Amino acid sequence: MLGIAAARADDADVKIGKFIPAEPPQPAPEVSFTDDVGANVALADFRGRFLIVNLWATWCQPCLKEMPSLAALQQRIGPALAVLAISEDRAGEDVVKPFAAKLSLDKLLKIYLDPKSAVGRAFGARGLPTSIVIDRDGLVLGKVEGQADWDSEAMRARLATLMPPDVKR
Repeated sequence: MLGIAAARADDADVKIGKFIPAEPPQPAPEVSFTDDVGANVALADFRGRFLIVNLWATWCQPCLKEMPSLAALQQRIGPALAVLAISEDRAGEDVVKPFAAKLSLDKLLKIYLDPKSAVGRAFGARGLPTSIVIDRDGLVLGKVEGQADWDSEAMRARLATLMPPDVKR
């Protein structure tokens, strides 16, 4: 995958790290990936929860910089939100597990693996990090391309307009 800067050189409308709404919201693709013990997981398994699907890689510095804010958002909102940190590293768990353990990422977020980048392709990700916001019914509400501060007041306010009223913020 190209880095966001390279992928966006010709696209002046895209604001790196800003929420881009899906107009209109579309059903999320039917994709699967693996969890930290190698079990197959489908995106549909998370139906009924508000999701942030975060596509990242160990070599992507902006990805790593945004992860603490994703973890803080997950902790703030609790189980009504599922942050799915899906690694797009081609070497899969051989690279991701030791890397995540070294940085304690595995203690902050649930880490998933997609070494064939099927999830990234299904969502049309043009670079990393890319995060997709999906509602409880499986509709893509929008995305963020590039590093974002997910636990900032501005991002929480934006997400609050998308979340159901019973989700704490």
